[in-house]
Amino acid sequence: MFAPVYLDHNATTPVDPAVLAAMLPWLQGQYGNPSSRHEYGRAARRAIDEARQQVAAAVGAHPTEVVFTSGGSEANNLFIKGAAACLKPGLLGVSAVEHPCIVKPAEQLVKQGWTLAKIAVDGNGCIDVASWKKCLSGQPKLLSVMRANNETGVLHDVAALAETALPTGAWFHTDAVQALGKLPIDFREWNRSGVHVLTISAHKIGGPKGAAAAILDKRVELSPLIAGGGHERGLRSGTENVAAIVGFGLAAELAAARVSESAVQIRQLRDVLEAGLGDMGARLFGAEALRLPNTTYFALPDIDGETLVGKLDRAGFALASGAACSSANPEPSHVLSAMGVAPEIARGAVRVSLGSKTTRKEIEDFLNTLQITVVGLQQMTAMKLSAA
Repeated sequence: MFAPVYLDHNATTPVDPAVLAAMLPWLQGQYGNPSSRHEYGRAARRAIDEARQQVAAAVGAHPTEVVFTSGGSEANNLFIKGAAACLKPGLLGVSAVEHPCIVKPAEQLVKQGWTLAKIAVDGNGCIDVASWKKCLSGQPKLLSVMRANNETGVLHDVAALAETALPTGAWFHTDAVQALGKLPIDFREWNRSGVHVLTISAHKIGGPKGAAAAILDKRVELSPLIAGGGHERGLRSGTENVAAIVGFGLAAELAAARVSESAVQIRQLRDVLEAGLGDMGARLFGAEALRLPNTTYFALPDIDGETLVGKLDRAGFALASGAACSSANPEPSHVLSAMGVAPEIARGAVRVSLGSKTTRKEIEDFLNTLQITVVGLQQMTAMKLSAA
């Protein structure tokens, strides 16, 4: 079977073998419903309780602050829609580079009488100070700024931002899905600064898809998205995905234990990658900002990102384009648009996101293949222009 080198870890990660082994019993002999009173159910409940403790410990939270969901998108929607449902409409501020699962529900609230402020960023993708202050002057009720951007890897100092927002009384949320496992996370410390809700997800850290969590300050009142039997403190009804939650717990424990060592190794590989890209004349987005150690977002002159990603995939390298494209209406990344990148450059954007198993040889092979592929595309372009 053809297996390209995987360079798209910000999209998802392979399941850690230890995590898979921990999950398997809950897909086979241990099939009880955690709400059942018999031994099968009690065993499942104990497994969830243990996973809750593991997830809490990984991010410096208390187990009672962990609310399991089906994914980061659900956790983000739970905050945006759930908090809004408990408040009178007012000002909601989100950064202009948030993931669509923050932006879309925020835009939906406008139809319910809320005012939406999209907080601007500068050319490196960092929060624009003037735009932030303007938002705070409007006395927002809800704020959401991600810890690490999924495209550029640019980091936002959410603790410092939250502290400046404290006088407004706003509930402050951060999407930390991309940060978990790549940077240390301490919810208790952030909470003291004014961060009230934190989103994390299993499949970005060697865990399964289908498990995530909102780490929730108990003072925050939320209306559930899914009503029913009152699972997860009444905030997320439905029979729990025991196997996925168990996998999430172990993945979080392993990620927290490995984060410092892994970050150093991956950053070294990224430096090799970016040096090679620089030699090719690539533009690196967010290069002057603090970024995740594994993420490189770039464009090469006069090269279409979607085309390049397709060519590289066939050549044996799996990575991501920065454009949200459809056949009818190709649109450049909203993140790059917010950073002021011209559409013709943004359409060339390509993201490489490294993982713990990525090797230097894979990076060197990628750079060699990229060079050959780019030369081929440039020759094709030249031929078309001469024919015209």
